[in-house]
Amino acid sequence: MEKVAVLGGGSWASALVKILSENKSQVHWWMRNKNDVQHLINFKHNPRYLSGVSYDLNYVKPSSDIQAVVAVADWVILAVPAAFVQQALEDLGEDALRGKVVVSAVKGMIPKENILISDYVERVYQVPNTHQLVIAGPCHAEEVALEKQSYLTIGSHDMGTAERFCELLRNRYVKANPLDDLDGIEYCAVIKNIIALACGIARGLNYGDNFQAVLVSNAMFEIERFLDATMPIHRDLSGSAYLGDLLVTAYSQFSRNRTFGNMIGRGYTVKSAQIEMNMVAEGYYAVQSIQELNRKMGVAMPITNAVYNILYERIAPAVEFEILKEKFK
Repeated sequence: MEKVAVLGGGSWASALVKILSENKSQVHWWMRNKNDVQHLINFKHNPRYLSGVSYDLNYVKPSSDIQAVVAVADWVILAVPAAFVQQALEDLGEDALRGKVVVSAVKGMIPKENILISDYVERVYQVPNTHQLVIAGPCHAEEVALEKQSYLTIGSHDMGTAERFCELLRNRYVKANPLDDLDGIEYCAVIKNIIALACGIARGLNYGDNFQAVLVSNAMFEIERFLDATMPIHRDLSGSAYLGDLLVTAYSQFSRNRTFGNMIGRGYTVKSAQIEMNMVAEGYYAVQSIQELNRKMGVAMPITNAVYNILYERIAPAVEFEILKEKFK
């Protein structure tokens, strides 16, 4: 029986625990909130996210002791918001992840340091990138809970390790495939949340389907330019790990980034939108990191610039989108 640690108590962590445990992996599930852990033990479901999913406690071992959870696992899945990764891992020693495969299910970057999760894990915990994986969609946790047909791509520098992890995920409603582009997938997962924010803002401003289609198609060029500037290898961005993940985040009713952007477009302040959602929109933090990285690279990223100006420079969304729409073809 494979032993997997899942760190995080949100919807994506809950979905991954469902998949893994139903495939008979032993899942050691860390949540910071002790009350949530006890609720899970007593009632077999997460009280906050995907509460309709029932877990088999023969395979799911909830705990609020992160050191114990990590110690027994061969695979460690990070499924907490990027802004809280450092805080979540602060009780782990520098060698706590040695010899384990670390899997990032985080769709963001370490704020202020502006580095990918994989780079942070390698720097702080000395886990080489050959022992790291990244999970990409298109796949919403809510559809996993409903057992809708879903697809995952596992990015890695070691295809053998990626294939082994894919085997842990595959079932009747989840297909998983490996891809040898860990860094590209990770960056794309960050930027697609920014694009989803832009799509939400556009909806909030009453732009229609025609505009959103043009926005998304221009976004693919923006992503391509950025990836070519950071790691210029041949990659087909029409694949599901890139275009597919972008589309589901940009269009789905379950996309928290799209929802957050929609609220901003309708006139909410950042703070009021965050309070009402009570969930983390990764794109809010990601756009600051990508903007700061791009100041050094000078890549043409008009959509990212527009979202940054709206969220951090407090420029009116209507003004930014009047400028933005003239840059599209």
